[in-house]
Amino acid sequence: MFDSLLIIVFVTVGYLLGTIPTGMLVARWRGVDIRRSGSGNIGATNVLRAVGPLAALVVVLVDPLKGVIAVGVPMLLGLDPWIVSATAIATVLGNTFNVFLGFRGGKGIATSLGVFLVIDPIVTVLAVALFALTLWLTRFVSLASLLAVSGALLMLLARLDADPNVVAAAPKLTTALVLALLAFVRHRENVARLRGGVERRLGEPREPASATTVATTAAPATDDGASRGDLSEGPPRA
Repeated sequence: MFDSLLIIVFVTVGYLLGTIPTGMLVARWRGVDIRRSGSGNIGATNVLRAVGPLAALVVVLVDPLKGVIAVGVPMLLGLDPWIVSATAIATVLGNTFNVFLGFRGGKGIATSLGVFLVIDPIVTVLAVALFALTLWLTRFVSLASLLAVSGALLMLLARLDADPNVVAAAPKLTTALVLALLAFVRHRENVARLRGGVERRLGEPREPASATTVATTAAPATDDGASRGDLSEGPPRA
């Protein structure tokens, strides 16, 4: 009964911490509605493109901190590893499926970094190194993120060779698996763009609309002859 109550409390607190929309708040402070800018995502990458590096840095620092706080408390209290696992997953879910934003949110990578920094610092450091290397080589944030979460899971699985205690490793493995799956779900559009060769690289400007698209948008075709340059009204004005 007591364990069930603890799970409810920490999962709820973790989820609510995760819902703090860091990117949206920082962008709003700079006068930008991040949900109407760029991809509409409130994560660090879109904040970087829409607002700037300083605002993105705030998101990169604060979003992991939410995970560190949410998971660090039950860890320090020595609670059951499954409570820690449930809290970690709930915190990332709060970031990605924010109930206060219509179940929209970020993509959970920075918050996942925070929760895993507490759960397994060594694996986290290695995953961050993999992220940095991939980003340096490709400049694809999405690809670097997916390789990092996948790498963390694979590293935990590889560790079972040295210590095949599946029961003890199960909560941590479950957390890594769920967060990796969640990352792929939230990046499914990025994956499609990567496969199609149209994913934007970090620092790459958004392609301007073509002249045809602009002309079509500015002067839609109508049936009254206005858009066809009706000469009865005389020549068009400059």
